[in-house]
Amino acid sequence: MTRKPRDPVQEPDANVARTSQDVAAPRTRTSAIDRAVQILDALQEAGRPTTAYEIARSVGAPLSTVYSIINDLVEKNLLARTPDGAIWLGSRLYGYGLTYASSLDYLAVAHEEMNRLSAQVGETVQVCGLEEGMMVVLQMAEGPGHFRVTSRVGSRVPLNWTASGRLLVGHLPDAERVAYFARHAKSSPTARAETRPDVLARMAREALDARLSIQIGESDASVACLAAPVLDQAGDCVFTISIVMPEAKALQSTEQFGDELKVVAARIETRLGWHRRASESVA
Repeated sequence: MTRKPRDPVQEPDANVARTSQDVAAPRTRTSAIDRAVQILDALQEAGRPTTAYEIARSVGAPLSTVYSIINDLVEKNLLARTPDGAIWLGSRLYGYGLTYASSLDYLAVAHEEMNRLSAQVGETVQVCGLEEGMMVVLQMAEGPGHFRVTSRVGSRVPLNWTASGRLLVGHLPDAERVAYFARHAKSSPTARAETRPDVLARMAREALDARLSIQIGESDASVACLAAPVLDQAGDCVFTISIVMPEAKALQSTEQFGDELKVVAARIETRLGWHRRASESVA
């Protein structure tokens, strides 16, 4: 019996099908490393031990996948289980963090100047950096008063909510700044934070040129922040130093606090050898 040949129109070409799968796979598959980073980020954001189920829901991954990765990370001391079975950061991460921090001389200088400024102005002072489209609090010295801020060390906040956030990308070329804010700008809880990319890009450049950025009530009602950039020899904003205070106090003493911030930022640059040109130095 002779088998009738199939109609070639009805049978997909194997090479075409394979090519389509190869192209589509990277867009849909998340690697184990990506999942591990998502789990660590979720724990950092939660700020407390949490369950595997909560982590899976937070990162949008199957529970079985999250369980498997958590078990591997616990085995390597990158994560740890509390007595009640919750998941938290492991001791091995602490060692990595210490090694990383010790390699960043600028954080030691910034820490010293931050504490000095906090004692001088009697307010909370923060050192902030840039991380994946967010402003992150790297260090903080709390003021002696009753005023407390909600952003602690490790907190990540959308760039457009903060005075520091704008400065951190102020050195980028115009088109890159616009594109950056288009990707990362978000509405704030107070609905007062600017979200238009072109406007934010202009504000960021102007703030960097002025060596001072001011944010009042955009992320939290009645809270103000003044920030100054610390620039390296290339003119890039490596990190910022900022004062967080009640809105009323900032409105009364904007110029005074702004001048003090500029002096401290300039002193950090000098101590690190990131000298400004004479035309850019603080008077």
